[in-house]
Amino acid sequence: MVGDVLLYIGSIVITLWGVAHIVPTRSVIIGFGPISNDNRQIITMEWIAEGLTLCFIGLLALFITILGESQDQVSDMVYRGSAAMLLVMALLTLLTGARTPIVPIKICPLVKTAVAVLFLVGSML
Repeated sequence: MVGDVLLYIGSIVITLWGVAHIVPTRSVIIGFGPISNDNRQIITMEWIAEGLTLCFIGLLALFITILGESQDQVSDMVYRGSAAMLLVMALLTLLTGARTPIVPIKICPLVKTAVAVLFLVGSML
């Protein structure tokens, strides 16, 4: 029961973080100032792709928890694989975007790591 609660919290947090990543895409791109159309399209694509990835991870874990047995081998693989991906993404953000003065990007590695921990602990309880 406690494990499921942690899984639900992690799923909802990372899904909302993904949505919060996608919503300001236009203003983020504008913040780069004058850049070429190609660069604008690539940054837009990558910004949205990360948001969609976070939403996918969150919704996958959420639906596995709602529809399946949250403590079977397949579910454990989903939670632990999702946690591993979030940790990789957190490291990437820590080494790149978190070096900027933008506060949401600075806290992004913390959010991803916290949700990874929730998924790992939740899958073990």
